[in-house]
Amino acid sequence: MRLPLFLFLYFLCIYGYSQLEVSGRVVEYNDKGKTIVLPNANIYWLSSTKGTTTDSLGRFKIPYESSLKQLVISSVGYRSDTIPVNRPNLGNIVLYPNVILEEVVVEKQVAPLQKSLFKAQNVVTVDSREMLKAACCNLSESFETNPSVDVNLSDAILGAKQIQMLGLTSPYLMFTQENMPAIRGASQIFGLSFIPGSWIESIQITKGAGSVLNGFESISGHINSELVKPLTDKRFFLNMYANNFERYEFNSRFNHNISDELGVGLYVHANLRNGYIDDNGDSFFDTPLARQVNFMNRWQYVNSENGWVGYANIQFLSDTKEISQTDFNLDTDRLTTNAWGSEIATSRLDVSAKMGYVFPELPYQSFGFQTAYSNHDQNSFYGLNQYDIDHESFYSNFIFNSIIGSTQHKFKTGISFTYDGFNEVVNTIDFRRNDNSIGAFFEYTYDNLEGLSFVAGLRVDEHNNLDTFITPRFHLRYSLWDKASLRASFGRGKRGANIFAENQQLFASSRQISINGMNGNYYGLNPETAWNYGVSFIQKLYLWNRVLDFSVDFYRTQFEDQVVVDWENPREVSFYNLTGNSYSNSLQIDLNYEVLQDFHLRTAYKYFDVVTDYNAGTLERPLQPNYRFFVNLSYETLKNNERQWRFDFTTNVLGRQRLPDTSTNPEEFQLDTWTPSYTLINAQITRVLSNKFEFYVGGENINNFTQNSPIIAPDDPFGTFFDSTLLFAPVLGSAYYAGFRYKI
Repeated sequence: MRLPLFLFLYFLCIYGYSQLEVSGRVVEYNDKGKTIVLPNANIYWLSSTKGTTTDSLGRFKIPYESSLKQLVISSVGYRSDTIPVNRPNLGNIVLYPNVILEEVVVEKQVAPLQKSLFKAQNVVTVDSREMLKAACCNLSESFETNPSVDVNLSDAILGAKQIQMLGLTSPYLMFTQENMPAIRGASQIFGLSFIPGSWIESIQITKGAGSVLNGFESISGHINSELVKPLTDKRFFLNMYANNFERYEFNSRFNHNISDELGVGLYVHANLRNGYIDDNGDSFFDTPLARQVNFMNRWQYVNSENGWVGYANIQFLSDTKEISQTDFNLDTDRLTTNAWGSEIATSRLDVSAKMGYVFPELPYQSFGFQTAYSNHDQNSFYGLNQYDIDHESFYSNFIFNSIIGSTQHKFKTGISFTYDGFNEVVNTIDFRRNDNSIGAFFEYTYDNLEGLSFVAGLRVDEHNNLDTFITPRFHLRYSLWDKASLRASFGRGKRGANIFAENQQLFASSRQISINGMNGNYYGLNPETAWNYGVSFIQKLYLWNRVLDFSVDFYRTQFEDQVVVDWENPREVSFYNLTGNSYSNSLQIDLNYEVLQDFHLRTAYKYFDVVTDYNAGTLERPLQPNYRFFVNLSYETLKNNERQWRFDFTTNVLGRQRLPDTSTNPEEFQLDTWTPSYTLINAQITRVLSNKFEFYVGGENINNFTQNSPIIAPDDPFGTFFDSTLLFAPVLGSAYYAGFRYKI
């Protein structure tokens, strides 16, 4: 039934109308005099909100307006340019990298954290310069200076950093790597630590419902990471890091251009944590012992003449974590009551490829194909609990892009296929499941470049465990006045909950597992379905000749179906389907301003109202701060037009959090109903010695705030009351680190 619709749109595309347009191509020249195209460059008419971006070949078209005479061209890492428009085809427009400029570069034009006025979706783009503000050794640590995403620890033993958005935990987010699924299923808890920060070129954070092109699972948002490209990356990069808790990191990249069109890169990451730290004296290590080795081989092909581009990656990692009491011996005490200990051993293989073709005579028309395979094998035990999971995944996606008459009316359509095979063992119980789906999608974009633009998407999926269902997504942007945009969105998401992989901290306790299913396909439970609605406003203006941007977001997620994770009985953790109401309201207010030359202030206030109907009644979601206040200050010094020093200071104030009910415990094991609010302070100083070498020192949790007694009954880990899952603050005290970066 979908074929006639596609044919109808195809004929509209051929026989539709057109309008007068200005075209061109944005490029740079490398040190060999070769032309390199710049995709995703911003093109807009001066003193207006009318704009577009370049395609994968650096080409653009923008409707001509007789009242507008100059175009502004900008791209991350390049000096912006303003050119007069005196002909329909502007030819090649050359941008020059900031690093070769002899004059002072005003980086406020291309900020390391960008919010677009033109996109219909509420997207925050974070580039690699922003990630240098923190130690940023993996993706989970890449959001410390970004108020859009919240970073939490999962429990007092695992030490894994989890992220939240719009008041919901990471399983409700979609994670992609170069727009292909990356962190899901078995990798949900630890997967963020499997992507080294030094490999990342930029991160795109989309609030609310994402695009139908990426699937149906996104509920609260979408986080996409783009890796560095062999053809444009530094030839060699080295980063070394160490801290006072005996954590060591090694990161290196080596790239080689086989030709002007073909490049290859070898990326290596290794980390070691071998510090036996028990500063709070509870007989448990405050941070896991860990070892990881991570390799990636990456290929890139770009031929701007024939329109073909392609990437291919192969990645392998081995990761081991040991969490235990200080007197635990892995060789003799494994799965015994001699002492409590745990080991999590993971090996993972990822293979992915994508290619695209842009029609040379029709630069607005292209197609792309993506495919990825992964195998995640985890073997672990927690005390006397065993948990093993093997997750094999395959993904493919075909996308066709074109227009209907003019570039004001664009569409994307395609088909996708996914397969996930789970082999999961919880103690002696074997949970096996296969998920497979085939889906088709269509997304229409309208942009009159005056004030209104919107993206309307619809996909239909046939899934062996979720049945056949429809996923609608809609995003709208309206330009209220100069440099001010109002956005609105709504969308639906659906997913099957992987209750053990997403809640592995439960094994590090004496809680019994209770699954109250209803003959569903996921551990007897029904899948989760939710609607997300949101509105946002952003205003950019000049205050005392410096850029200020102010934004307000409000999003609500309303669950129709949900797997409730109930921690309210301290003797068990229960999983059951929602029978009442569950929602999350999130309000965020941001203010960014350059107070003085090269001195930037970024501040945000977030309020959360996250409520679920449990068996015990309507309660706020536990371990969720009711507010957060964020401040980031950054300052750079220049000498002879080159950076010398970078200073960064970040503070987070977290409001009170509700703790699950522990009133049935003995008095010495009972906790308060609410946690206190507290503050975390991080800082970093970077000395740039040359454009090749820089040295940095910094501190995390400088104010040394830790949770008193993070583990209940640590002296009796095999007893009835042992519980490490109720963590609301750091276990480690002040951490201080040093490192260097070298690049040529």
